[in-house]
Amino acid sequence: MPPLLVSVAIPCPLRRRFDYLWPDSLGRVIEAGLRVRVPFGRREVVGVVIAPAEGAAVDASRLKAVSEVLDERPSLSPPLLSLGLWAADYYHHPVGECLQQMLPVALRKAATPARAKAERWQLCAGVDVSTLPPQAKQQRALCEAFREHGVLSREALGELGFSRATLRELEKKALVEEAATTAAVGGGVQGPPLNDEQQQALVAITDALGQFRRFLLDGITGSGKTEVYLRGIEQCLQQGRQCLVLVPEIGLTPQTLRRFERRFPGRVTSLHSGLADSERLRNWQAARDGHCDIVLGTRSAVFADLPRLGLIIVDEEHDASYKQQDGWRYSARDIAVKRAADQGCPIVLGSATPSLDSLHNGDQGRYHLLRLRQRAGEASEAAIRLVDIRQQPLQDGLSAALLTAVDATLAAGNQVLLFLNRRGFAPVLQCHHCGWIAECAACDARMTVHYKRRQLRCHHCEAVRGMPRTCPDCDNAEWLYEGPGTERLEMNLQKRFRERVLRIDRDSTSAKGSMAALVAEVRQGEPCILVGTQMLAKGHHFPKVTLVGVLDMDAGLFSADYRATESSAQLLLQVAGRAGRAEQAGEVLLQTHCPQHPALQTLVHRGYRQFASTLLAERRLLGLPPFSYCAVIRADAVTLSEAEDFLATLRSALAEPANDWHMVGPLPAPMARRAGRFRASLILQADTRGRLHGQLQRACAVAEGQRAGQRLRWSIDVDPIDLF
Repeated sequence: MPPLLVSVAIPCPLRRRFDYLWPDSLGRVIEAGLRVRVPFGRREVVGVVIAPAEGAAVDASRLKAVSEVLDERPSLSPPLLSLGLWAADYYHHPVGECLQQMLPVALRKAATPARAKAERWQLCAGVDVSTLPPQAKQQRALCEAFREHGVLSREALGELGFSRATLRELEKKALVEEAATTAAVGGGVQGPPLNDEQQQALVAITDALGQFRRFLLDGITGSGKTEVYLRGIEQCLQQGRQCLVLVPEIGLTPQTLRRFERRFPGRVTSLHSGLADSERLRNWQAARDGHCDIVLGTRSAVFADLPRLGLIIVDEEHDASYKQQDGWRYSARDIAVKRAADQGCPIVLGSATPSLDSLHNGDQGRYHLLRLRQRAGEASEAAIRLVDIRQQPLQDGLSAALLTAVDATLAAGNQVLLFLNRRGFAPVLQCHHCGWIAECAACDARMTVHYKRRQLRCHHCEAVRGMPRTCPDCDNAEWLYEGPGTERLEMNLQKRFRERVLRIDRDSTSAKGSMAALVAEVRQGEPCILVGTQMLAKGHHFPKVTLVGVLDMDAGLFSADYRATESSAQLLLQVAGRAGRAEQAGEVLLQTHCPQHPALQTLVHRGYRQFASTLLAERRLLGLPPFSYCAVIRADAVTLSEAEDFLATLRSALAEPANDWHMVGPLPAPMARRAGRFRASLILQADTRGRLHGQLQRACAVAEGQRAGQRLRWSIDVDPIDLF
């Protein structure tokens, strides 16, 4: 019999597949999606079988053979493999790297992992907690948690702060036992009643179960979008199907997971980068094997293996976190839409501030628009007031009007949220004598002061060095700290107010569980001041926050990036939505040096939908996305000229600009030097997707023919959210 050949995707920078011999010892049946160990150059790597190969480009006798099959069944099911092949083609990225990133980290290694066991526990029947000694406070607390939730998974135990040791003690005392694989739908707490708008949205979604339909759930903050999600999921589970729920930030996962666990005890798991590799594998396998029915996760969870997928939900669909910004630059939101189409299920994209892309799709009839215009319960939408700070004295970045409002809010027993999207103590350290400024040695950027750690940090390349005692140029030690950051704001507020000041940013929440602990403290309801970055803006429900102060968002109004105004408005309204989410009315004070800016005036006085319509009209006039299609080819090299010369070579190989086709560049990036390398971009824009992708295919062919080595790296970004 002729030798069997197999096409394998190898995780390497080359945009092609590789043919291997399939030894008879492995059997005569080749399954696509299997992980295999194969020789590649001087090493062995883990690849993924794409399909049997009908013929090879070289003589079969020169081909190497597959060394080992690592799976009993394919790690990538046929629907996921098909999705990965489509995504590699659409984003013009090496197929081997794409398929590898779709797998949990533990499956990217040659060792075959042991089968993970889905672990869930519940209280034994007739448990008497009074038998526990008074000093066993953790064990008592865990029993109460079981009473509240019914069934708890291993992950839920960790999110609630309970250790495995505490659980084992209860097992030894025969107080808890392993629960069944799945629990009955409706075993959790009941949700609040729906208003008419929520009910109409729910009916539209549930009527579409079993077919592909795209919904845009446009609901103001606090309008009860999550309750619509939960009711739709309940209907989906009753049909024996699984659900995928995407959220933009890891910080949102614990609180969302708890809410979902209360409604669907024992049926929810999560996938995100904050999990250990073994835990992530276990959760991934639980979803694939049907031991859990709801997967909640961040961007990479879009590739979770759900064989009975019946509904996809993308919360905060406008959020930039759904776009991978290095390596394989995919959009989880867009891939989720493609996956729903492939598997014939509805997808719900939800947001209080939908992206202009999604609004345009709604206007064109591609998305079915569902609107929630009233806040759920007794809450009312907070009013935004512009505070003109031109020529006004500021105390640590706070105007007199904002400070007065903070005093009044705290005196009334409520909470304040102050938003400043700049972490650290100060963005600039300057010598007061000679003017020396602390700059990053590897980037065209200034170092940020982190005062408590006595460090200077580059927020672009993550370089760290100690705070100098004296100026390296003049040896003086009198410093100017230009501009506030969240750390500096926190320290100054602690001096002025007796109430607790809580800072929530990437620095203060780096430890596991720290974000959940801070959020839990806020929800106790004691008067306090929250200081934070955009981590605070998304999805959090703080009933006692009645005042939101936005210190500085003017930069987004004057950015060179045409998307900056849209993203700034979305962020502003997301922050504003944290105020007045319960019975008490909320207020938002926006400090600005540009109170008459047309975008601000439209947003504040006419609302987001009119603001978005104005921006869409501008983009139509200028031929910008979503009225055209865009991609960016980026290069970084040891010198700027090398990067620009490489891109110039690509430009000369592409079609000449025409009415339906444009190129801009090569252009150096606004921050040309980053992490010791110089960056440049070539921007491509076309009236049709076909025209754009045809040019990108040509660019890839030319680029791969260049022998740049390690001196130059290049990448393609399709549908970019950042042009530079």
